[in-house]
Amino acid sequence: MRIFVAYLANDGGADAVKLAGRVARSVGAELDIGLIAPGGDPGPALTEVLREQAADWLDDARALVPDIRSEAHIAFHDSIPSGIIAEARRVGAAAIVVGGSGGGMIGSHSLGSVVNDLLRSSPLPVVLAPRGIRNSPIARTTQITCAIGSRPGAPGLLDLAIGAARRSRIPLRLISLVALDQLPTGGADPQAKDRATAHAQTVLQTARDGLPEGVEVTISLAHGSTIEDAVERLDWHDGDILLVGSSRLAAPQRIFLGSTAAKMLRVLSVPVVVLPSPAEDTV
Repeated sequence: MRIFVAYLANDGGADAVKLAGRVARSVGAELDIGLIAPGGDPGPALTEVLREQAADWLDDARALVPDIRSEAHIAFHDSIPSGIIAEARRVGAAAIVVGGSGGGMIGSHSLGSVVNDLLRSSPLPVVLAPRGIRNSPIARTTQITCAIGSRPGAPGLLDLAIGAARRSRIPLRLISLVALDQLPTGGADPQAKDRATAHAQTVLQTARDGLPEGVEVTISLAHGSTIEDAVERLDWHDGDILLVGSSRLAAPQRIFLGSTAAKMLRVLSVPVVVLPSPAEDTV
């Protein structure tokens, strides 16, 4: 398995590399650290200068994860987001890891224009590194958390979470957001908790059936007046990573960050993986 890191020579780039290293150690992956430069071919003379500077930056990036096998390279593309996707596909990456760029702020996640574009179009999972994770002493992911609802695509998201936990043998925590999904505007729903509990038990049993003995799986019901309130009531630790699905607005096998996931990002300081929507014939 290969993981592509969209690198910049700044704190956000260091966050991305360190998080990618954590994920790679957890799943036995190798890294491709790519620096995407804007524009087409700038000409031989300038290209050589840029490549020399980029080589120094990429050496610094690889030094952040000396224990992991990695490749580093620079590529020129007219569109940075398109270039990231193209390079990730070229190397056969299973996911793209990005850090903050100093753009729009959502809690500990800094979503600039490039990241926002990836979150509207990427065919590969996008892993968001929170600000400051480069300073964390945690070397491996210690818990996979997956937000499961009842909308189309939820079964596919659950399957991916189970598969990730099975391969890595990392404990899996499921979050049921069914009650939040079904709360009517302007009032409480007295049956929402009962529906959430019933759905949670079904999801939990599915996960247990799909995991080998020794891989722990739990489920939590997230209740609150808002999604942010509910998410904040859960326990979060430095080694957590959260999996979320794409919005119903996403094209088949493409990412589109939905409103629920965006609200969760406002209050979370853990890495978040946004997964593409299912293929059209599975919805």
